[in-house]
Amino acid sequence: MKIAIGSDHGGFDMKEAVIAHLKETGHEVTDLGCYDKNSCDYPQYGKAVAKAVADGTCQRGIVICTTGIGISITANKVPGIRCGLCSDTTAAFLTRSHNDANVLAMGGGMIGMNVAIDIVDTFLNTEFCGLEKHARRIAAIE
Repeated sequence: MKIAIGSDHGGFDMKEAVIAHLKETGHEVTDLGCYDKNSCDYPQYGKAVAKAVADGTCQRGIVICTTGIGISITANKVPGIRCGLCSDTTAAFLTRSHNDANVLAMGGGMIGMNVAIDIVDTFLNTEFCGLEKHARRIAAIE
């Protein structure tokens, strides 16, 4: 799967660990920044990832800042994006299964690396359940 990923400085270490894991598991990764730990603004990177998913360049996206909150808000401003902020695998499963989320947000300062990897795997390996009630709700969001 082709995955866009981006973070600010607060999510940089987690982004690098997630990229390594994604590559090890056979995914194609497009890293849209940031590229070091210098202070930067998360909207630039959240928007870049969301646009790459919305325009079809990438199938899914992952965005990371210190809390995951600001970057998820940013990603959700892009039409066609449903970004879910997840701090456990249950949330990752449900945001894909029920909401057909196409972008995952995580907080680099909120969860550990092992949990983050489990969340990523769950998010990428869960399909939308397709139930009419969930499709109806997604249509209402759009």
